[in-house]
Amino acid sequence: MISPLLSVLFFSTFFLSVLAKDGSKSNALLVPAVVPALVGLALYAFSGIFHWLQLFRIGQRFMLPLPIGMTTMAAGFAVRILVHSSPTSLGLNIATTLLILLSPCLFLAIDYVILGRLTSVFGPEVSKQCMLIAPTRIAKIFVWSDVGTFLIQAIGGSMTTSSNIDTIHLGNKIVLVGLALQLVSFGLFTTLIIVFGFRVRSRFPQVWNATGSEGFSPFASSPVGDWHILYYTLCLSCVAILIRSIYRLTEFIQGYTGYISRHEAFFYFFDALPLWIAMTLYCVVWPPRFLKINREAESMNMSKVPGGYP
Repeated sequence: MISPLLSVLFFSTFFLSVLAKDGSKSNALLVPAVVPALVGLALYAFSGIFHWLQLFRIGQRFMLPLPIGMTTMAAGFAVRILVHSSPTSLGLNIATTLLILLSPCLFLAIDYVILGRLTSVFGPEVSKQCMLIAPTRIAKIFVWSDVGTFLIQAIGGSMTTSSNIDTIHLGNKIVLVGLALQLVSFGLFTTLIIVFGFRVRSRFPQVWNATGSEGFSPFASSPVGDWHILYYTLCLSCVAILIRSIYRLTEFIQGYTGYISRHEAFFYFFDALPLWIAMTLYCVVWPPRFLKINREAESMNMSKVPGGYP
């Protein structure tokens, strides 16, 4: 599985970046407020704990990056609280910057895997007719794209906490490149999701209208028949991630002395909050529950209906 590789890469890059830094003081301009950081810590920790419970209660291992990402995001807010007391600590600034900047890469990885698995359960005919890329290649292509942009952001992010102004500006430019590439990559991925939905609706209306006999109970562990719930949740998570990506890109375009960087309210409303809402939806819409139903029969039945697809 490629997605856990991203989790391992996250930890290795984070700790190597911290160990590689020299000096003891940061040139950070913003001293983070404690109260919003505490709220962020509480929300991400709560959702992360719930994700861990769902993982051990229902499974599947491909969901592992989600609770890891929520946990590391919560850790980023915890360190952000410590930065308030020691704003010139280089180690603490590196830790909170990388944890909060890079944790969303794991959220992207989860969406990649979910789309690939969701399209696969409908069988080869639906996948072939409705997907621009083979489902088995979605996670591989986009996760490895994420790995590349992840490394770029990790390198640049560690440089932005330097005490050297030139190093900070260079780090901003490097992160900007990583964020721009990530936005382009995720924009293409979102296009795949939208195209899949439209094609299923037009070419396989019976599959699109199928809701299954299994009802949806948010905190149950039984399979769910209505796949639209997972599909629309995936769409909402993409919207949240795109909002966050555009915000981050704008922030680094302005630079570390820009208006957005110096007012952390932007961070909470356009980064932390959208991501938390999107990923917390997976607490109740746990993807493996929607992937246990055999939908290939639905698509095979549809293929026998005249005019089912062109």
